[in-house]
Amino acid sequence: MQVGDEFKVKIEKMVYGGSGLARIDNIPVFIDDVCTDDTVRVKIVKVNKTYSVAELVEIISPSEYRVLSVCPFHGKCGSCSWLHIEYSEQLKQKKNIVYETIKNIAGVDLKIEDTIASPKIYEYRCKVQLPVSQTKVSMRILTGYYKKNSHELINIKYCKLHSQKINEINEEIKTLAQELNISAYNEKTKKGLLRHIIYRFSSDLNQLLIIFVVNSNNIDDKLKKIADMIMSKYQIIVGVCVNFNTKNTNVIMSDTTKTVKGSDYYVENLDNIKYKVSANSFFQVNPYCAKLIFEKVKSISDINKPAILDAYSGVSSFGVWLSSVAQKVTCIEEVQAATNDAEENIRLNNINNIEIINGDASENFKKLIDNKEKFDISIIDPPRKGSSEEALNYLVNLTSKYIIYVSCNVSTLARDMKHLISKGFYPKYVQPFDMFPNTYHVETLCLFAKIDLK
Repeated sequence: MQVGDEFKVKIEKMVYGGSGLARIDNIPVFIDDVCTDDTVRVKIVKVNKTYSVAELVEIISPSEYRVLSVCPFHGKCGSCSWLHIEYSEQLKQKKNIVYETIKNIAGVDLKIEDTIASPKIYEYRCKVQLPVSQTKVSMRILTGYYKKNSHELINIKYCKLHSQKINEINEEIKTLAQELNISAYNEKTKKGLLRHIIYRFSSDLNQLLIIFVVNSNNIDDKLKKIADMIMSKYQIIVGVCVNFNTKNTNVIMSDTTKTVKGSDYYVENLDNIKYKVSANSFFQVNPYCAKLIFEKVKSISDINKPAILDAYSGVSSFGVWLSSVAQKVTCIEEVQAATNDAEENIRLNNINNIEIINGDASENFKKLIDNKEKFDISIIDPPRKGSSEEALNYLVNLTSKYIIYVSCNVSTLARDMKHLISKGFYPKYVQPFDMFPNTYHVETLCLFAKIDLK
């Protein structure tokens, strides 16, 4: 097999990363833009010792699971790579991805529950981060998503995963920015003002918070004009903020945000539980699916009035939801803005059994151990990189019965699972959720029990 060779193959399954898997002479070959059971012609573009990568040349016989993509940018934009796969098949493939990742990395053969579908498969993204670019000649402002594995921006006017209002308002902002001669940031020259436009949207209360990420330490008067114009036109916008990021890195937002006009937060309402979410705070991208996860976490414990630890807690989304069934909830969050929101959420929902701690998870786990604290249930929802071994070692000493691990990256979940098993906690229940429909990403909830409880 050499680069440039063409082959006819059948796609066996989809894999983490979004590609389909086929085999040529028993060598795995990964191909984008295909679907389970497609028969396709492919061209080899990369050859390694243990696998190859190919590009799609022709669909010879389409799979029964292949559907017509609803997006004209499909195959170009690197955002939602599974729009051409029938939804029930997406759920099936995500279950298999969770199973195989855990088996390969953690070394355990577990039963995986069927993936729970998202209540909405379009217009579900309530946090949208759009990079900004600019054409060289006409100086037209562009926003969208990057091509896969590149920083080449695809200008997108209408994304099916966003609220229609976000699409509409984003086009208005692009027009105003161009009329006011606002420059877009250029990664190569490190010049230009506007880097990203971020939208935070309340699915229930119809509130929209907009954040301009700028290559500056000051609020430009032109951005103040845009804020005045769009807030007078769109009642759904509760506030416009500016985040200052002058570093030439891939980090989208700095820790410093100032309000231009209106509020610096929005309120999400899920089943009459209110969450204040500010510009720099984490809240689930898909609140429609997040509610299902909150309810599942609430239902899987057989303990009456447990003491609960909620780590990497953000705005205390789990803590607030579980407070009604808990004796006490202790929340730990490193980001100060999220901690401030969590404290406000306690007041908003009239809760009196939650303690909020601001700081690093591992450091505060140790302090809790030193204070001889113990929890029936510990919930962790770490970032994509997972948890550190140090934090996990402290966690098993803090937890008497169950650890509930919620993960947006099944690879790091599987890595941490292997460590937790070695420390006496065994995975009892694994439930995927489709937090990110039409993409290969999957949210996974895993219940670990002390081995004597399994």
